[in-house]
Amino acid sequence: MTDDIRVFVIQALAAFDGPSQVVEMVKQEYGVQMTPQAVQAYDPTKYSGRNLKPKWKAIFEKARKAFVEDASDIPIAHRSTRLRALQRMAAKAEAKGNFPLAAQLHKQAAEEMGNAYTNRREITGKDGKDLPAPPPAVAIFALPDNSRDSGPKG
Repeated sequence: MTDDIRVFVIQALAAFDGPSQVVEMVKQEYGVQMTPQAVQAYDPTKYSGRNLKPKWKAIFEKARKAFVEDASDIPIAHRSTRLRALQRMAAKAEAKGNFPLAAQLHKQAAEEMGNAYTNRREITGKDGKDLPAPPPAVAIFALPDNSRDSGPKG
């Protein structure tokens, strides 16, 4: 196996692709047949990869760190990519007469545009203005004793 294939395998494993997925990717990309066991030997987080050379471990760790910290090179991480996919799916659903699915996809696209699928929440008043200040807290005062005796008179 060439170093190019090794790097490809290590980077795929670092991106959490499973051994079977990597076998298929190597076959498609390089025309080389591998077994899942052979692929797993390049994953230092697995028992079978415990003896991986430091050079390959370093490549794995760098690729894993980059994958975990930066999703910008993953197309579906971008809103425009997700919207285009939803558009294609909605058009196919409509063409096949599956209007409930098309409606669901349209709703999902609207939610995507309204940031329903993000952790970011912004609470504002009407037209994006600041919310009004909360009303002042209500103060409770004790009433003075009016010298009313609650005991029996007599």
